[in-house]
Amino acid sequence: QVRLVESGGGLVQPGGSLRLSCQASGSIFSIDAMGWYRQAPGKQREMVAIIPGGGSTNYADSVKGRFTISRDNAKNTVYLQMNSLKPEDTAVYYCYQRIATSRSFQFRDYWGQGTQVTVSS
Repeated sequence: QVRLVESGGGLVQPGGSLRLSCQASGSIFSIDAMGWYRQAPGKQREMVAIIPGGGSTNYADSVKGRFTISRDNAKNTVYLQMNSLKPEDTAVYYCYQRIATSRSFQFRDYWGQGTQVTVSS
């Protein structure tokens, strides 16, 4: 089995910064893409940032220039550095990783449990 554990959410003032982490563990054979989505109250889940196994990253227009996604393949971990946070960034943030297990060798998406980010003065 594969498990994703997120950390780093919390309450921050407008203009502040937070760093989210998401580490995968379990019977992992290979990891392709990693990414972050978010869901605000009353809204649909939206893509925030994606970092593929190869190639360039992709960001939502609303976070370009403020958020940075990165990954540490040795640690099976994806990060989201969030700077210049705004109240509209308030949401539950979910990470995902596209993982092939050592049992099936087929890629599928695994999701974290979600972490709350609240931007408020």
